[in-house]
Amino acid sequence: MNVVSDSLKSGSALADDYINRFSEVQPLYGEDFRDEASWLKRVEWLDQSESVRVNRGELAEVLRRYNSRHNNHQAVHNALDLLAKEGTLAVVGGQQSGLFTGSLLVIYKAMTIIQSAQEAAKKFNRPVVPVFWIAGEDHDFDEVNHTYVMTPELKVAKIKMEAKPGPRSSVSAIPIGPNEWKQSFDQLGRWLPDSENKPEILKWIHEASEQSDNLSDAFAKLLGRLFGEYGLILLDSADPELRKLEVPVFEKMIERNDGLEQAYQQAAACITGKGYSLQAEVAAGGANLFYIYEGNRLLLYKQDGKFTDRKGIVSLSQSELLEQLRTHPERFSNNVLTRPMMQESMFPVLCTVLGQGEISYWAITKQAFEILGLRMPILLPRMSFTLIEGALQKYMDKFGVTFQDVQHRFAEARQQWLSSQEEFHIEPKFAETRRAFEQLYEPLIRELGTIQSGLIPLSEKNKGKILEQISYLERKTREAVEKKHEAELRQWDRIGVSLFPLGKPQERVFNIFYYLNRYGLEWIHDLIRTSDHFTAEHRIIEC
Repeated sequence: MNVVSDSLKSGSALADDYINRFSEVQPLYGEDFRDEASWLKRVEWLDQSESVRVNRGELAEVLRRYNSRHNNHQAVHNALDLLAKEGTLAVVGGQQSGLFTGSLLVIYKAMTIIQSAQEAAKKFNRPVVPVFWIAGEDHDFDEVNHTYVMTPELKVAKIKMEAKPGPRSSVSAIPIGPNEWKQSFDQLGRWLPDSENKPEILKWIHEASEQSDNLSDAFAKLLGRLFGEYGLILLDSADPELRKLEVPVFEKMIERNDGLEQAYQQAAACITGKGYSLQAEVAAGGANLFYIYEGNRLLLYKQDGKFTDRKGIVSLSQSELLEQLRTHPERFSNNVLTRPMMQESMFPVLCTVLGQGEISYWAITKQAFEILGLRMPILLPRMSFTLIEGALQKYMDKFGVTFQDVQHRFAEARQQWLSSQEEFHIEPKFAETRRAFEQLYEPLIRELGTIQSGLIPLSEKNKGKILEQISYLERKTREAVEKKHEAELRQWDRIGVSLFPLGKPQERVFNIFYYLNRYGLEWIHDLIRTSDHFTAEHRIIEC
C-alpha cells in the first residue's frame, strides 16, 4: 500500500484550529497533544491521582466479564490483567454502536486507539492499554441503525435495521429479533459484490447477529473479531454492572450539579465569544444527566429545586434523586457533557481519541473536570484516511485529476474533460444560436406589434417555445456526447462515488466489510501495518 498525506476538508472550525493552530484555542483545552511536556505532565498527574478513580481491580473484573462474552481474546485478558495493576495507563476512545460496525471512521478510531497505546507504551516504558468505549447508552437509534456499501452499479446502497417501535430507550436496551437481523443481513448479502471473501464475511456477521439481542452486542462482537488480537478492551456504557461502579461518580455529578452547569455555561460563552459554533447544547438549568423511567431515557433539568424532565414526567429532589441512584443505578445515564468526566473517573486516561465533532464539544467540558477534582486528558485527533483502489488511481492519472480536484471541483473537472473531447463545443455553439435567434426575432416582434398589439404576447410565447426546443436539442446533444464517452464517464463516476459518496468523505459513509469483501479478511491487518504511526494529517492509502 502506498501512503501519502493530503488535506481533507474540515467539518469544524474549532477542531481545525485545535489540530493546526493550537495557540489560538489553548485556553479552551489546556494541553497540546504535540507537546512532549504535556504528555509528561499528564503521566505525572495520573500517578498522583489514583484515588480519584474507581478501584482498578473491580473495574477490570467487570470488563473481563463483558469481554468474555463478546471479545474473548487472550490478548484482551492480558490487557485487563495490566489494567488492574497500578501504574498502567489507558488510551480511550469511543463511538456509538453502528450496524455492522457502521462507517469506516469507527475502524479508524479503533486503529488510532491501538496504535497510540502501543506508541505510548514504548515512549514511557510502561503498560498502556487500548480501550474502546461503546456508547450503548445513547438513545438515537436512527443514527446507528444503518450503514452503506457501493454496489457494482456504482450506487451507494443503504442497509437499514428496522426495530419494533417502543420506548425512547438506550440503543443497548432496544431488542433486535431474528426477523430484524435477517432483514439487514439479507440486504448486505444482496448488495455486497460476489467475491471469494463474501461467504466468510457473511458467516462472521451472521454469527455476531445470531448471538446478539441488540445492536451494541453485535457491534462489540464484530469489533472484537477485528481487533481483539491487539488487546483492544471493549466496554458498553449501558452495562448494568459498570453502572454500579459509577455510583460514586454520579453522586458527585448530582451534588455538584450547579457548579457543573456554571462551568458549562462559562465555557460555552467563551467558545461563542471567539466566533465558534457550539457542537452540543448547553441549556439553562440543564442537569446533563439522563434518568430512565419506564424504558424512556429522559434528560433532566433543574426547576424549583427539583430534578425534572421537559414534560414533567418525573420530579425528584436532590436527596430523592440520590436515593434512586443508590437503589437503582441502572436508571442513570450520562449525556455528551458528563460522559467525559465519567470516562476520566473510570480509567487512568493518558489521552482520549476523538473525532472533530467530539474535539469541538469537549471544549465545553474543561472547567467541568475541575469541579469534580479531575483534569481534562490530552485530546488526540482520530486518524483519518481515504482509500483509493489501484484501478481508481489509474483513472485519476488518466484524466489528470487530483484528490483535491475530486474534493472541491469534481463536477466542474468532469465537465471540462468531457468538453475537451469534442471539436463541436456544445455550450458556446448553442449560446451563439440563442443570441442569433433573439437578434433576429426581437425586431420581428416589434414589427408585428405595429400590426396588432395582440400579436406581441403570442410572439413572446412563440419565442419561449423555440428557446425551449433549442435547450431540448442541447440536452440531447449532451446526452449523445456522453453516450459516445460512456465508458470513460463511468470511470469518472467511480472516482466520485468511491472518494466522496453522497458528497461526504468516504470514511463517514462506507462500511469496512465492503473493503474486506474486496481485499480479504486479513486486509485490516495490512491497513494497520501501513499506518504504523500516529499522525493528525489526513492520509491517502492506495490499496
